[in-house]
Amino acid sequence: MSEWIIKNGLFVTMDETQPVIRGYLHVKGDSIAYIGEQEPQLTEGVEVIDGKGLVFMPGLINTHGHTPMTLLRGFADDMVLQTWLQDKIWPLEAKFDDQSARWGTSLAQLEMLKTGTTAFVDMYDRMDIIAGVVEQSGMRGVLTRGAIGFGSPEELDAKFKEAVDFARDWNGKADGRITTMLAPHAPYTCPPAFIERFVQASHDLNVPMHTHMSETAAEVEQNVRDYGARPVEHLDKLGMFARPTLLAHAVHLTDDEIELLAARGVGVSHNAASNLKLASGVARVPELLRAGVTVSLGTDGAASNNNLSLFDEIRLAGLIHKGVSGDPTAVPALEALKLGTIYGAKAIWQESSIGSLEVGKKADIIALDLNRPHYFPLTDIVSHLVYSGSGSDVRHVWIDGKQTVRNGECLTLDEERILHEAQAAFERLL
Repeated sequence: MSEWIIKNGLFVTMDETQPVIRGYLHVKGDSIAYIGEQEPQLTEGVEVIDGKGLVFMPGLINTHGHTPMTLLRGFADDMVLQTWLQDKIWPLEAKFDDQSARWGTSLAQLEMLKTGTTAFVDMYDRMDIIAGVVEQSGMRGVLTRGAIGFGSPEELDAKFKEAVDFARDWNGKADGRITTMLAPHAPYTCPPAFIERFVQASHDLNVPMHTHMSETAAEVEQNVRDYGARPVEHLDKLGMFARPTLLAHAVHLTDDEIELLAARGVGVSHNAASNLKLASGVARVPELLRAGVTVSLGTDGAASNNNLSLFDEIRLAGLIHKGVSGDPTAVPALEALKLGTIYGAKAIWQESSIGSLEVGKKADIIALDLNRPHYFPLTDIVSHLVYSGSGSDVRHVWIDGKQTVRNGECLTLDEERILHEAQAAFERLL
């Protein structure tokens, strides 16, 4: 069993009563054995890491994305969602093959690791390939084969079977780092009967559900035209919220809908940058939090963001809700940091094992370089991380106690090859 300790560390724990500790953090195997101000008793030969000049915090958790879409970064910008999807993104995605998925997700996982994300949710197809890269990268992946409900009955049957087979076969793989969900793409892309099949499969396999919902006002209006109900009521009637569910976006919600999501225990992945870039709107995050809804942060795909650094999402979450509401206390700094850590862990049903620096939790830890001009003077480190911090400050990353990034260099993935192959894969698409 590997064993190591950080001394002289500055630790941001996510604990409300003691959010910042100076001292020691001891890791045994894949878990945190001690964190505190006093040096613990150790056996001889334990590796010692000097934490001077660094700040340590839980690994970040990205609760919504489409990793192979890194290949479409910058391909189509400054467009409304439906035109962007139908005219640009979907036609090029139709040309994706196994190599596209492999190098697109490798690029995404490399970018996430190097910017401090240790766990991520992914909804796409060719999910076996994405899971294979997760095994190699050392990341924690909550993976789901997204299924758009367009096509012949035979095509829908094939998509459904692929989604169910993946959810069953990969759940718990990669030493437990991979968990799975079921994901009908969205109420506006999936007929009700297709969604109901996924709901039943979610019961049968005992895995959660994930979908896009209420991302745009137009989508909500279409749902009312097609089904006589807004998306929240529609999905509730279809039984989705009887299952553990994580919703991406949830931008356009009424007070009643927020109350219903809270009552059903439904989580929301807030994708601030993507929603701003596509002019979809700003989700009602302060109201969701006040109602008791678990809100986390997602980047969405790199085609609509255009980066996968969760520090950018944390900063946006801390800023835009102040501007929209006129209330500077709408999302305070510590709350914004929680959106990217402990609330993210809760959103993917893993708050007992990740999301904070606590004894007994997995050693998913990132270290940022404090010796940067934007961290000085060293006053409130939580404020600095939220309003000044950047993914480019990340120096070290550990997941399950194993180091995946050292001095900014990824140890598990071949960066040079990934950059070359991703560029070649994009050029093949064109």
